[in-house]
Amino acid sequence: MILSTTPSIEGHPVLEYKGVVTGETIIGANFVKDIFASVRDFVGGRSNSYEQVLREAKDTSMHEMVQRAQALGANAVVGIDFDYETIGSSGSMLMVACSGTAVVI
Repeated sequence: MILSTTPSIEGHPVLEYKGVVTGETIIGANFVKDIFASVRDFVGGRSNSYEQVLREAKDTSMHEMVQRAQALGANAVVGIDFDYETIGSSGSMLMVACSGTAVVI
C-alpha cells in the first residue's frame, strides 16, 4: 500500500477512485506522564512520553485507514491529512484522525 500526502503518485496514474477512507483513534495519557510532562514544561525540553503516545495514536489511525482502503480494493491512499485534538474534561485524551482518498494506481 502506497501512502502519500500528495494528491497523486508521480509516474503512477490513478486508474480508479475508491472513495474517502478514514482512521481514528483516541488514546489516554496517564497521570505519571502528566507529572513528567509538567516538569518538562517547567524546566524546558521535549516530553518523550507524550511524543510516544502521539506516535502510537498516529500509527493506529493510519493502520485503521489502510485496512479500510484495502477492504475497498485500493492499493494506495493519496491526499492524506492528519488532525490532532485533545478531548475530555481535563484534555487528558488525545484524538488523532487521518483521512485520504483510496485509489487504484
